[in-house]
Amino acid sequence: MTTQEVFAFYTDHFLIPTGWTTDYPWLVAGFTTRKGGVSQFPFSSFNCALHVGDSAQAVLANRQRLVEQLGLTLDDMVCGEQVHGVELYYVRPGDKGRGSRTRESAIPGVDGLYTDHPSILLTSFYADCVPLYFIDVRLRVVGLAHAGWKGTVGQIGPKMVRRWKEQFGSHPQDIKVLIGPSIGGCCYEVDDRVISALEPLKGCFTDEVILPKPNGRYMLDLKQLNHDLLKQAGIPQANIEVSGWCTSCRTDLFFSYRKEQGRTGRLASFIMIK
Repeated sequence: MTTQEVFAFYTDHFLIPTGWTTDYPWLVAGFTTRKGGVSQFPFSSFNCALHVGDSAQAVLANRQRLVEQLGLTLDDMVCGEQVHGVELYYVRPGDKGRGSRTRESAIPGVDGLYTDHPSILLTSFYADCVPLYFIDVRLRVVGLAHAGWKGTVGQIGPKMVRRWKEQFGSHPQDIKVLIGPSIGGCCYEVDDRVISALEPLKGCFTDEVILPKPNGRYMLDLKQLNHDLLKQAGIPQANIEVSGWCTSCRTDLFFSYRKEQGRTGRLASFIMIK
């Protein structure tokens, strides 16, 4: 896997995948930075998540800034609960607004959202975990998956591909995937518990996913692991793009749960059919 920067700054508030948004004018997609919001330390300043201890008023003001820049309202946004699982949810027009103003109204128990309906802003939140963006360029289906190590090991990415095959008749060659900014293999150190969870996936990923350290721990490359699992699921290499940004290396731009010892905000990924 080679990483390249597939995102470019749109404003201080967020990045956009320039290739996708140029090639597919029916698409809205992006990833927020930590800049340009109203939240106070340690959530400064563009925290988009309601579950981290930040002022709800500040989070809603930040979300309002985001949707306004997209020409939308909070009633167009949909959020899942995010429990570090692998459950997926098909979002319909009647779901619009769920989770946008309160965590209690989010779609419960899900870490993946997808839809083929226009004008629904799918949104999920991150501070090191891997954001996976999906589009079927033929059928115009879009999706997001929140892939921490548990979701990655549970193969939430391949599960999205299988779901689209079953529900929409998607062909893997028509599905494109973007692996967004997240903690890199340069910074993500794990112990035997995490490495043991990868045992059932042996043979499905390349050697560079896990690098042993002299201290008995390991460096784990979650971007590479998601990339390899998606290839195993039939997505062509040319259809998978990987951001080079590491959230832990660049806390000037991004929130990092690891780097900031758990006391930090959350970034938002978003995708929508116009």
